[in-house]
Amino acid sequence: MPAPRHETLLHIAERHHWESARDAGVSYTMSTLGRTLDEEGFIHCSSDTAQVEGVLDRFYTGVDRTTLALLVIDTGRLDAPVRYEPAGDELFPHVYGPIPIPAVIEVRPVPETR
Repeated sequence: MPAPRHETLLHIAERHHWESARDAGVSYTMSTLGRTLDEEGFIHCSSDTAQVEGVLDRFYTGVDRTTLALLVIDTGRLDAPVRYEPAGDELFPHVYGPIPIPAVIEVRPVPETR
């Protein structure tokens, strides 16, 4: 079965890392909580808010939600490939390179978890 493709992806960012990249005008290179693209090899993303909520529930339970932002990424503006890879019973999109600032088309608060 082929992997789904989405026009936009969602990425949970530590707000200060996103704002630093944006303010400096350099591509965003954080992969996940406290880990860089160089350390992980890709940037973790989600296909939809249900996946975001699951990731928040599993990996961000002790993190103050106000320190996080949800980046909405236009896949058509990425220079790097996106691969959908299994994690548990789901396929998650991984961006294999930095995210250019213009690819981030919206910044939202992260949803509250259950």
